[in-house]
Amino acid sequence: MSQTPDASIFPTFAALPSGACDAHCHVVGPESDYPFAPGKTGTEAPREALFALHEKLGIERCVVVQSATHGFDNLAIEDTIRAGEGRYLGVAAVSLDIADAELRRMALAGFRGIRFNFMAHLAAHAQPERLVEFSRRLAPLDMHLQVHCASTRLAELIPVLQRTHVPVMIDHMGRVDATLGPEHPHFAALHALLRDERFWVKVSGVDRISPTADLTPGAALARLLVADYPDRCVWGTDWPHPNHHHVPDDAALVAMLSHIAPDEALLHRVLVSNPQHFYRFPT
Repeated sequence: MSQTPDASIFPTFAALPSGACDAHCHVVGPESDYPFAPGKTGTEAPREALFALHEKLGIERCVVVQSATHGFDNLAIEDTIRAGEGRYLGVAAVSLDIADAELRRMALAGFRGIRFNFMAHLAAHAQPERLVEFSRRLAPLDMHLQVHCASTRLAELIPVLQRTHVPVMIDHMGRVDATLGPEHPHFAALHALLRDERFWVKVSGVDRISPTADLTPGAALARLLVADYPDRCVWGTDWPHPNHHHVPDDAALVAMLSHIAPDEALLHRVLVSNPQHFYRFPT
C-alpha cells in the first residue's frame, strides 16, 4: 500500500535544498552481476533505478547501506560509489574477522561506516560486546558504527555502545512503535541516549515505526528528535523499502520533511550540513 501525502498536513517545499542527501537507501542486484548471499532472496533494485529516483526527487547526494540480501559482499555498493563520482558514499556489512588492510581499502573506496543488525528478521552477525573492541579498529579510519536494532533491544545495547570508540548512528529512530508516543520507555531511552554527542540518529523510517499506512505518528517522533537534536539528525528514504508490508511512496516521504523539519534552516541541517559533517562528502 502506498501512502499519499496530505498537502494540508505535509505541505511540500518548492524544492529540496542544494546538496540534499538521502542518507539511507539500498541497492540490490542485479543478481547476474551481484549474486545474492546463500539462502537470501530479494527484489532487484539496481543503482540505475536509485539514480533515477534521486533525480526525480531532487536529491544530489546519498549514503547507500548494505542490504542483507548481499550478506558481506559489498561490491554492489562499491560500484555504486564509483558510478556516483563523489556524490554517493556507503555503509558496509562485514565480518568482525575482516583484515585491517581490507577495512582501510574500503575506507578509501568511500565506505564511511559498518552496520550491525540486531533485528529478529535479520541474522545478527556479532555479539554486542564484540563491537567495543571492533570499534578500536574503525577509529583510525574515521569510520563509524551503524546499529539497526529492535526497540526491545535498545536498553540492552546502550551500555555497550557507550563504551565504543567511534560515533554511533542509530537506524530508523530505534525502530520504536510510534503509536506508543514519546513518553514510552523505548523512545525515552533513545532520546536520553542522544544527549551523548557521539550518538546520531536517522529520522528515516517514519513508515517503519508507524504500524499502519498512517505515517503521522512516525513523523511526529521524527519532528521531536529534529527539534531537540538538530545537529545530529539525518534523513533517508530507505528505498526500496525491503521487508516491509506498507511500502510508502517516496514522494510522500519527501513531502513529510516539511513537518519533520518545519523551517528552511532545520531542513538544511538535516539534509545538507549534518550529512556533510558526518559522512564527509568530497567538496
